[in-house]
Amino acid sequence: MTTRVWDYLPEFEKERESILEAVETVFESGQLVLGKSVQKFEEEYAACHGVRYCTGVDNGTNAVKLGLEALGVKPGDEVITVSNTAAPTVVAIDEVGAIPVFVDVREDYYLMNTDLVADAITSRTKALLPVHLYGQCVEMAPLKRLAAEHGLVILEDCAQSHGARHHAKLSGTFGDAAAFSFYPTKVLGAYGDGGAVLTSDDDVHQNLRRLRYYGMEDTYFVMRTPGHNSRLDEVHAEILRRKLTRLDGYIAGRRAVAQRYADGLRDLTGPDGLVLPSLAPGNDHVYYVYVVRHPQRDHIIEALKGYDISLNISYPWPVHTQTGFQHLGYARGSLPVTEKLADQIFSLPMYPSLPRDEQDKVISAVREVLATC
Repeated sequence: MTTRVWDYLPEFEKERESILEAVETVFESGQLVLGKSVQKFEEEYAACHGVRYCTGVDNGTNAVKLGLEALGVKPGDEVITVSNTAAPTVVAIDEVGAIPVFVDVREDYYLMNTDLVADAITSRTKALLPVHLYGQCVEMAPLKRLAAEHGLVILEDCAQSHGARHHAKLSGTFGDAAAFSFYPTKVLGAYGDGGAVLTSDDDVHQNLRRLRYYGMEDTYFVMRTPGHNSRLDEVHAEILRRKLTRLDGYIAGRRAVAQRYADGLRDLTGPDGLVLPSLAPGNDHVYYVYVVRHPQRDHIIEALKGYDISLNISYPWPVHTQTGFQHLGYARGSLPVTEKLADQIFSLPMYPSLPRDEQDKVISAVREVLATC
């Protein structure tokens, strides 16, 4: 049997009754769009973060896009972020008409190097968009100081950091707004696409409510500003409500898998060996993915196929090197750490219901393959 990097079926078998009950609840409610399930999930998700508002949207990409628009980012504005991220982060910036400006990442944590942000700020900079990658948070204090000094807004990309904490505060509670994805693979995942934006700002909240619903406010027929059709689905919202109560358990499961990997592979680490995930100061990691590094990454991945183990690379092609963003003008070598990581990183199977025997299979196979490197 193939060991997959992620699989929802073990979770579904365990939670089948709850998931199907959620579907039935919505179907029997008489309201399939923007009904009570979305409303209740928004209230509960905002409350668990200690913020005033949550706006459910249709996916994580549009959470970033609408978040930027609601914060006043306009065409031609510059948004500082990283290239070591999923392309949707940058696609959302582009869809607003803004200009992505990339800074490099820290080699030890794979997160935005906040020491480089000040030099990237220009008169056109409007927003900072830190990406809380792989399950832990970017250092936020320097970004908040820069935002205050230069009059910038901060939108956190929390697609990979549900439940992660930075100096005891939850991811998504540092900036002016925070965008989340509930894609099925996420720490808190729906059974399809979904997203949300958190904020405690009244104006940003009202902007978001209009933007996700064609630009309308009180009635379907009155469009106050141009907007989008970006509503969170009722079924996904009801499933997410139930899964939200189990979030701590999901995180504990991921941490347990991460600990077993660390215990089983730690003796193979070294300057030219395997590099395991590092925890940035002040962070609590939720291990959305378990990203490791090795100079012979491609050989290792190919060899592990012989053990029927499927791995993932997050991400093999930095955004600034992809054809769709060549117009930004970033040459090879402009983000050296990001580009180095792209040649070395790969992800071991990681999800809370990953069977223990499959964890053992991965550890054993990686040990055998590394012995040949």
